[in-house]
Amino acid sequence: MELRQLEHFVAVAEERHFTRASELLQISQSGLSASIRALEIELGTSLFIRSTRRVELTAAGRALLADAVRTLASAAAAQNAVAAVRGLMRGTLTVGAEPCLGSVDLPAELAEFRRLNAGVEIRLRYAGSVDLVESVATGQTDVALVVETGDTPPGVCLRRLSTQKLIVLCHPAHPLAGSAEIEMDDLRTEPLVGFHPGWGAHVLTRRAFAAAGFDYRATLEVNDVHPLLDLVGHNLGIAIVPESFAGKRPDALRAVPLHAGMPQWHVAVAVADQPSPAATAFLDQLRGRVPTQAASSVADSSAVSVNSAA
Repeated sequence: MELRQLEHFVAVAEERHFTRASELLQISQSGLSASIRALEIELGTSLFIRSTRRVELTAAGRALLADAVRTLASAAAAQNAVAAVRGLMRGTLTVGAEPCLGSVDLPAELAEFRRLNAGVEIRLRYAGSVDLVESVATGQTDVALVVETGDTPPGVCLRRLSTQKLIVLCHPAHPLAGSAEIEMDDLRTEPLVGFHPGWGAHVLTRRAFAAAGFDYRATLEVNDVHPLLDLVGHNLGIAIVPESFAGKRPDALRAVPLHAGMPQWHVAVAVADQPSPAATAFLDQLRGRVPTQAASSVADSSAVSVNSAA
């Protein structure tokens, strides 16, 4: 079994398509298919269920995927560590982020990192915080900007950056718009506009509703802040969001504080306990902007700092 074969396998598994995977890897589709067949022969089992439109992992393929990802990440880390000893900064920095966290001007930070480390390829993916923390644990992501949502997987360190309160965002004509504060029980029958499962606001709101004794009911779910603001702006529901969202459309929407019962919105950097040289360089770049806050999940005492750009 070769690293090249594992790379081919992971590409097909993630793309669920041989043609797209071959384009991503910049090899011929016949060469990719031959590589996968050779791996399946060596393992003595099929890894994919093939159809004319897409491929799906078999049970054996699913079992192999996590270990294949970790093996490739470990091999890349070893190569980068050797390069770092030689005084070279090379390899790949994969950064993940949940959109609109309000703590880091991520495009500016990535541009500065590229200027200082031209030999490092930067990759960026946006997703929900739960998936991003797990991707750090599996080695798919080097650094992730996330909302703290609960237990941290082994091997991952959270370094808190900032804290906000959660508020209710609603249309000016909504009955709750004129409230000085909103009690949790006032939300019991309200239609909600929310984010997909795994996003910070979804996890925290569901948890708070469960603690208050009623179910979370987001009738409209989105994966970006702007559609959420549009839906609330048409009075299709209220949204429970971090207070920084109130400044995005202050003339069109009303932000009302919650009295009690909601967890706080803690933004953190998720990194491996032993980050790669590129990840370490990126964290060092962030250091010195604004002092970070202590977090119970932080595994070491070194503080990372960031700017306060929304």
